Order: sequence, then C-alpha cells, then structure tokens
Amino acid sequence: MRLHAATPDAWATTVMADMNTFLLDHASAERKASATALSLLSHFPDRTELVAAMIALAQEELLHFAQVYELLSERRLILRTDERDRYVRALRALGRPQQPECLLDRLLIAGIIEARGCERFGLLAAALPPGDLKTFYLDITRSEARHAGLFVRLARCYYPAPEVSARQEELLAKESDIMLSCPLRARVH
Repeated sequence: MRLHAATPDAWATTVMADMNTFLLDHASAERKASATALSLLSHFPDRTELVAAMIALAQEELLHFAQVYELLSERRLILRTDERDRYVRALRALGRPQQPECLLDRLLIAGIIEARGCERFGLLAAALPPGDLKTFYLDITRSEARHAGLFVRLARCYYPAPEVSARQEELLAKESDIMLSCPLRARVH
C-alpha cells in the first residue's frame, strides 16, 4: 500500500526527544489493534477467511503489546488511560456504515492505519542507535507491513479488485490530508 504523503522528518526527532511518551502510546496502539481484530471477527463471524486471519492478528498484536509493556516496565513506566486518537477517529469517520460497503471500508481503513504505522516505525528504527530497541522497531516495521497487506488481501476476498483499488485510493487521498493536519507529537499517529 502506497501512502500519498510521507510523515514529516521532524516526527522522528519529536519521538526521540520523548521516547517514554511514545512507548506509552505505542502500547496503547498495540492493545487497540488487538481489540480491532477481535471486533472484526465478532461482527463478521460468517466470513471464515476473515475470522481465521483476525484470530492470528489479535494474538500477534497482543504479543506486541506485551513486548512494549516489557519495555515500559524496564523504564518503570506505568500504563495510563487510553487517549482518543484524533488520526484514527478521523479515518474511521470516513467508513460507510451500511453493508456491503461497511466491511470493505473497515478492512481498508485498518490496512491504512497499519501502513502508516509501518512507515513511522521504520522512520523510528532508522533514527535509533544500534541496539535492542532498534532491532525491535525493525521487527515491528516488518509486522506492520504484513498487516497492511493482510487487510487488502482480505478486502479482495470479499469484493472485486477494481472496487477495492478505487476505494483504497479514495481513502489514501483523504488519509494524507488527515495525517498532515495532525500536530507532530511523540505518538504513533
């Protein structure tokens, strides 16, 4: 999935200056990603490909949450109450509520969120000095890329490829405006 706009270079600098805040937000994002996978399988239990993929994804996202939580523990940081994510809320508001479009939009929006996470984790990994944290973010970058592709593949299981591609381009164009309108903060999105 090709994002229409790149995250500004200053984002990685902002994160590096406040890594603790970023790690707290990253933990929250991984937990929410696991919950999103579970929500999709519970809302669409008749879609067997989707259910199997979302079980595996929920487990992987929960593992990532545990890994980030370990980093938090090493830094003696305590989880905090989740904050609503302006970027994610704005993207989800683009989703059409009626079927059959609802599932398509939910899959593509989830894929776009994963693609933006992939881009940003890659930027962070590039900025980090050699070591365990850099290795961790390189691994997370690869996972996010797989997840973005998974959501697009699932969309193509249930909808014609031209419809998927057209809607994906519409959403990507709007996503870039949303991302660029958000302030630079030490957060995933």
